[in-house]
Amino acid sequence: MTATLVRHFSTMGGTAAVHLESDVAGAKRLEDLADAIERLFGAIDARLSPYSPESELSALNADPRAAVPASALVADLALAARRASAQTRGIVDATLRVQTRERPAVPADLADALRSAPPRRAARPALDWRRRQPSVDRDGRVCRTPGVTLDPGGLGKGLAADRAAALLPGGVHGAISCGGDLALRGPARQVAVTGAHTGEEAHRMSVRGGVATSGIHARLWREDDGSYSHHVLDPATGRPAWTGLVAVTAVAPSALDAEILAKRALLSGPLVARRLLRVHGGVVQHDDGFVEVVKSLPTARLAVAA
Repeated sequence: MTATLVRHFSTMGGTAAVHLESDVAGAKRLEDLADAIERLFGAIDARLSPYSPESELSALNADPRAAVPASALVADLALAARRASAQTRGIVDATLRVQTRERPAVPADLADALRSAPPRRAARPALDWRRRQPSVDRDGRVCRTPGVTLDPGGLGKGLAADRAAALLPGGVHGAISCGGDLALRGPARQVAVTGAHTGEEAHRMSVRGGVATSGIHARLWREDDGSYSHHVLDPATGRPAWTGLVAVTAVAPSALDAEILAKRALLSGPLVARRLLRVHGGVVQHDDGFVEVVKSLPTARLAVAA
């Protein structure tokens, strides 16, 4: 008999979902694994929250030293930030400081925001993006230019989902989501993509590995001057990026890889997003409500000479 477990809980400013199943582990074992995952997410949230002055990340950001001792988790975040920046040539930049205002109880209307948004253009890297990226030295210290801060954003959620999935032993399959970043273990699963404009299911795809969605609609608010802002920033300006896309769902080998790819595609605009997603497939949601499904390229199989 197959044992199954489904659990939801709040974490990292959003919701986590744990779906586990096994033909060899019983219900008690799945409960213990879910407890361990919930504790792991709580510990990650406590260390990486940029909003809590008691978090290790906040202490790192406030530290004037160029090299700061760090836990393995914070060091992993710094390395993930460096990798994301290198892979995207500065388009995904975790050294940007996102506004820390609380999300409004009633989100701003996406359609109104799009009508009044500035002309669309692809985001660009900051001129000094290479200099700003952190590194980790042999002693495990996080090194960065003094004054440069880290904001984990989706990178922290991708790391959390992947770390949680790594807790699953052989014989236990699962889908673990942290704020929309999803790590899968076991056979391919059907994953539903929610429409940014409608809030309803827009597409369903079969996935293995990791899935992530990056969008401007989840945290959208109105400024005092009547203009609209969101949390996805153009590194070149530090202002909200309006690229012609409202959301991108990307598939990759891990949740962290998918997070980096989805954010890069969203910031790059429609033409580049389509090209980026062709490796593993994904979904591009445009300003006008069009939901574009990008199919992955077929795998080439080379004949081996006898």
